[in-house]
Amino acid sequence: MAARGKTLGLVMKLRTPARAATGLAAGALLAVAVPLSASAHIHVDPSSAPAGSSAVLTFTLPHGCDGSATTAISIEIPKGITGVTPTAKAGWNVEKVAVDLDKPLDDGHGNTITTRTGSIRYTADTPLADGLRDTFALSVPLPADAAGESLQFPVLQACESGTVEWNETQKAGAEEPEHPAPAVTVTAATPGEHSDDGDGDAAQAVQAAPATDAASQATPTAGDDILARVLGIGGLVVGAVGIVVALTARRRA
Repeated sequence: MAARGKTLGLVMKLRTPARAATGLAAGALLAVAVPLSASAHIHVDPSSAPAGSSAVLTFTLPHGCDGSATTAISIEIPKGITGVTPTAKAGWNVEKVAVDLDKPLDDGHGNTITTRTGSIRYTADTPLADGLRDTFALSVPLPADAAGESLQFPVLQACESGTVEWNETQKAGAEEPEHPAPAVTVTAATPGEHSDDGDGDAAQAVQAAPATDAASQATPTAGDDILARVLGIGGLVVGAVGIVVALTARRRA
């Protein structure tokens, strides 16, 4: 009986480290999976901005289409936004595609606006390989009456082989869709904020000359760094939960 008791004790001691190791491994896997999952999608930074402000939104393209190089992306502009200024990029041609307004608008300077920018299209001079990332920045005046809303910017990614539509809506409490549309949450207006819609939407679609600043090509932005830090912190939190689970299992054993 004594020998049997010693054997059972040894088995329990062996199981305890095994359970702890399993918990730690699960926590580590979750810590890695969280940032990898988020980085696999096209996202926009910042993800929130005050109503009535002029925000510079940076869209990050993380990869191609199932291994195929990217040839162009088209960023759809939500209704209610009447002026967009895209940032020129070396190696890409940028086009503002105009659409008719449902109702003409007065620009406040005695002019009538009948069109607006419906989308911004970037076309690559040379296809962007699947293993490379890039960023695209737009200056966007956010509507003054949009506080509390989530504005979606669906993106159509065209590749040498196939396309990907990033246009699915993230529903509250639901799992993240496979191809979520980049979205910006409009917060309460900040005193003194004022956006300048400009007159870019009065013109027809135009072709902009490529930029000559090569440094803008695939250069991470400050917003990207902030997002990476947030995702990293999230991963650490999930990892810590795994450690707690492992320690709890060890104590119970």
